[in-house]
Amino acid sequence: MSTRVRRSVAKNLPDFPWDSLTDAKAKAAAHPEGIVNLSVGTPVDPVAPVIREALVSVAEEPGYPTTHGTAELRRAAVGALERRYGITGLDDAAILPAIGTKEMIAWLPSLFGLGADDLVVIPELAYPTYEVGGLLAGTRIIRADGLTRLGPEVASLVFVNSPSNPTGKVLGPDHLRKVVDWARSRDAIVVSDECYLGLTWEGEALSILHPSVCGGDHTNLLAVHSLSKTSNLASYRAGFVTGDADLVADLLEVRKHAGMMLPLPIQAAMTAALNDDEHENAQREKYRTRREVLLAAVRGAGFTVDHSEAGLYLWATRGEECRATVDWFAERGILVAPGEFYGPGGVLHVRIALTATDDDIAAAAARLR
Repeated sequence: MSTRVRRSVAKNLPDFPWDSLTDAKAKAAAHPEGIVNLSVGTPVDPVAPVIREALVSVAEEPGYPTTHGTAELRRAAVGALERRYGITGLDDAAILPAIGTKEMIAWLPSLFGLGADDLVVIPELAYPTYEVGGLLAGTRIIRADGLTRLGPEVASLVFVNSPSNPTGKVLGPDHLRKVVDWARSRDAIVVSDECYLGLTWEGEALSILHPSVCGGDHTNLLAVHSLSKTSNLASYRAGFVTGDADLVADLLEVRKHAGMMLPLPIQAAMTAALNDDEHENAQREKYRTRREVLLAAVRGAGFTVDHSEAGLYLWATRGEECRATVDWFAERGILVAPGEFYGPGGVLHVRIALTATDDDIAAAAARLR
């Protein structure tokens, strides 16, 4: 492959944000007591035994897995969504496993055949992969939380993220209903990234597929769910998309041709995780405890924590440029993410992750005091 071809896609993508933290990471690592890395949302707790046992149970199977996933996996997903989040009316045919939800989000615009004539709407403060998905497909991209601001613009796909990464903000049912009504009136697809739905600390977070939001009609609606956070399966790359059965069928057809299939042992592990609420509840309480410790320490150090009512992050500011705040934390041996990673509106904030061991969270809190 020529250099010209190799660079044709990469040249359209932004620099990978975390590569810019090299100096701050080195400064934090030089702390006498070592680094506490709170810059990424990587699980640190072990995978539950029930999940590991399921993974091993099919390790001897030699055949290809199905792209659509096993019937057991799809039934488990439907059951978990109803038990945990009150989502009803789903058929198990409308469940499609993903090789991690980042992969699904990044390729959705391309899988739907969007291109230069299409507009993709992403949140003003957003997980970078929404933008990357539009760039990979060659679409136009706009940041807009209030869709009425788009005026006569016709969007093909709208990304919604509640609870939000990075801010932890929860969109209320009225807001979600307005998004659904707006999109349907324009025949746009709404993709709701709900990876943090099971990690709500204050108030209530609802799925775009909840009956009180969509009236039980899933037309043009897709919800993306991950097991990375609530079941510690980041290394397994375990997620799925669900919602509009016709859209899921379209995605399935393309993914079958492209060989986008989840390994069978991972499917078995997902099935066990979705059928077992006990490990998920236990993990949630671990994060709740870590949040309480870190939230008190961050506020005690003079920071304002905005939103952050859900998810695995604190969205913090003290009114200065975010890179200066990153350096302030690094001097104390703590690495955090600058808010500018998530859009121009984040330049005065940093994102502080709760995904560290109890000991590391305690160490970070002590250094902030």
